[in-house]
Amino acid sequence: GRRFPAHTVGDDPGTDLAVIRVDVPSAEGSPLLSASLGDSQKLRVGQLAIAIGNSYGFQYTVTAGVISALGRSLRSYSGRMIDDVIQTDASLNPGNSGGPLVSSDGRVIGVNTATIMGAQGLCFAIGINTAKFVAGRLLQHGKIRRGYIGVEAQTVPLHRRLVRFYDLAQETGVVVLSTTEGSPARRAGLRETDIIIALDRRPIAGVDDLHRLLTDARVGVTSSLTILRQTEKRELAIVPEEARG
Repeated sequence: GRRFPAHTVGDDPGTDLAVIRVDVPSAEGSPLLSASLGDSQKLRVGQLAIAIGNSYGFQYTVTAGVISALGRSLRSYSGRMIDDVIQTDASLNPGNSGGPLVSSDGRVIGVNTATIMGAQGLCFAIGINTAKFVAGRLLQHGKIRRGYIGVEAQTVPLHRRLVRFYDLAQETGVVVLSTTEGSPARRAGLRETDIIIALDRRPIAGVDDLHRLLTDARVGVTSSLTILRQTEKRELAIVPEEARG
């Protein structure tokens, strides 16, 4: 393998991700090749997943399994809850963290991040859509300042009748699993099982959309949150706070 000097552009403790800039000398003959990136929002439970990494220092170790579940929540080392995490039974060991999780057609669908010690087949990866969003913000600003509303959530399909009745632009939304005590979500009256479908009239089809829309521009500003509560469409006023950590 070749070695090149590199430096950190920025890191995000909230997702345990970082952007590294590699300085390739102009005298080098062949350029570095980039990986093809997939779309983690199109993944399905049961499809093949391949993990690549340096397990226990053994370089280029490849393990395979399936996607066991989608929409998991995982607490990062900084204490922030990461939503929409991929669960897989592809074996991950120390040294796999940061390596790619790849689909059967060779596209990167996630970044391997964690295992539950002592458990068999419980491994997790951050979806590539989340990683692309984080990388873009780090390249622009070197850090990420996020809005926070205080919900644990996951992406779910919407009932077709509701999509047609309300003429919605998307077929999925974000269901609220829980809200944090004293959070903007609690103050706004958001409840468990509410489904978030828009923020300031911009459609939210998944947790990644919610993260993208909760930018620093919305911190401290009253926003309109559109939800489905059972079969009723409602508008809630919410004021996102700055995320800590």
